[in-house]
Amino acid sequence: MLALGKLLELTLAGREPAQKIQLTVDGVQMRWLSEGALEVRPPQARDNGSDVLLSSGIHGNETAPIELLDRLLHDIARGDLKPRARILFLFGNPEAMRRGERYLEQDVNRLFNGRHEKSIGPEAMRAGELEQLSRSFFSVPDRSRLHYDLHTAIRGSRIEQFALYPWADGRQHSRRELARLRAAGMEAVLLQNKASITFTAFTYEQLGAESFTLELGKARPFGQNQGVDVSRLETRLKQIIEGNEPETESLDGLQLFSVAREVIKHSDAFILHLPADVENFSELEKGYLLAEDVAKTRWVIEEEGVRIIFPNPKVKNGLRAGILIVPTTDKDLA
Repeated sequence: MLALGKLLELTLAGREPAQKIQLTVDGVQMRWLSEGALEVRPPQARDNGSDVLLSSGIHGNETAPIELLDRLLHDIARGDLKPRARILFLFGNPEAMRRGERYLEQDVNRLFNGRHEKSIGPEAMRAGELEQLSRSFFSVPDRSRLHYDLHTAIRGSRIEQFALYPWADGRQHSRRELARLRAAGMEAVLLQNKASITFTAFTYEQLGAESFTLELGKARPFGQNQGVDVSRLETRLKQIIEGNEPETESLDGLQLFSVAREVIKHSDAFILHLPADVENFSELEKGYLLAEDVAKTRWVIEEEGVRIIFPNPKVKNGLRAGILIVPTTDKDLA
């Protein structure tokens, strides 16, 4: 197997490869760009005009997605997987991966769309580098653009595998892309309705990609991900890479949600009235006092059928401490 196929091994060891460009036996070029970043380019005669960005490790302790990308890279380097798409593999936060931590000082996934420019430290610099790598990769005109940013959650979830679909003014969410997600094993999709500062929000809003944050289960250490079933996603990613995806329009069984409100933590006085082990997609009753903060700020549940995802009272002031979501329909899909 080619040495560049061992990108994860190189990244965890903090090493640069001696050779920055290698070719597989059937002419696929693998090019090391920087730490945790590798571009795969098929032979020109086999290129189908697709650019696919696959990222993981934006949070360093989310290892199942990292291991999934590692398997795909091994298959490409051995010649078992024959790409027809250009692919950019990114491990987002290498130092946090090496330490087995979610992040060092700042959550990288809250530092995009210009946010890193207002901050300092290694993770702000890394977010800026990830933006530049993505911008360069998606700079070729007249090609389709797809970005999957793969995560696992810090808590359990009543819907284990789900996706977040960013928002941009003037763009509609795609039925075809949702059907693709359903085929990849996603059980639910949150259709966002405002601008955001995540990695996929950047590639969706600024670079015109179809971009999705995928939550694949609960975070576990390297080598302990037997309970995280990514088999359907892995199969679909191989089909996307090799350009032999079966067409599907079915959304059967896919639950759609929209954002009702975000709960923003304003101060250290913030209190979230939920158990520490509350699961994503837990339902909250109308009238429930969810949170309190300074100046008698209160979040009371007003919506019918509301659920909460990503509750986290430990975020920094000014960031969201949870998202309230409600069921929605597919009537506004393109």
